[in-house]
Amino acid sequence: MRDKERFSSWREVLDFPLGGRNSKPRVKGITMVIDKGLGLTETRELLEMAADYIDLIKLGFGTSALYSAKLLQEKIKLVKSYGVDIFPGGTFLEVAVLQGKLDLYLQKSRELGYTFMEVSDGTIEMSPEFRAECILKAQQAGFTVISEVGKKDSRDTVASSELHRQIRDDLALGVYKVIVEGRESGKGVVIYDKEGAIKEQELQDMLKIIPDLNAILWEAPLKNQQQELIMRFGPNVNIGNVAPGDIMSLEALRVGLRGDTLRAAIIAQKAMEAEKSGKDEAGNAVAR
Repeated sequence: MRDKERFSSWREVLDFPLGGRNSKPRVKGITMVIDKGLGLTETRELLEMAADYIDLIKLGFGTSALYSAKLLQEKIKLVKSYGVDIFPGGTFLEVAVLQGKLDLYLQKSRELGYTFMEVSDGTIEMSPEFRAECILKAQQAGFTVISEVGKKDSRDTVASSELHRQIRDDLALGVYKVIVEGRESGKGVVIYDKEGAIKEQELQDMLKIIPDLNAILWEAPLKNQQQELIMRFGPNVNIGNVAPGDIMSLEALRVGLRGDTLRAAIIAQKAMEAEKSGKDEAGNAVAR
């Protein structure tokens, strides 16, 4: 019913050029928004407009600590009321780890109403054993856990083999998704070069060790990155660190309502028609 109401103005007239987009609730095709400090009114307006296209909202970095307790609880409650999950940025957990307060951090996060938890080591160092302990503790505390791989500063870059090991280990522990670090800028980190273009070899090497593409959430704050991921992996690729103002344009990319993916949909349709025609001709020849 919600889909019908949502699209009643145009879906009775036009189909999406790029088909196959999953509707909510979904486990693939996830869109994660990075929220750097939206007020309640801005959050409500965003959700009224785009809640059907948002699966997760991350309160970026350690911004959770800068809200009043009352406002933060209101915001978390508001987001959840629209069927969207919400979690604090992984950097905030890293601060708790540095201060030896992980258990208190998880307890407080539950009291505030967070539903997801991000476990990362983008700035600090964690042993594989302690990283696993953090994931298990968060799961035991009742959170759906998302982990993240990749360092935020290029001076701290770790070997691809280490990132691959983390991905395998985290998935074996049952995390919901593994985020591939892209930062807010989308430049100079993991699969992106300093201009924000995808590093082909890095991506291909990572794909070789991923058992299920749906288990990965690619941080892709830039339009060219979002477009490239959709073109490679289809409309239901998981994409994160999307700016609030880019949600509608990203969804338009996913369903072929922007020139870039519309062109791809047209080319694909022509290829299908040509293939079908060729098969028909071959079949008819055999019949005769």
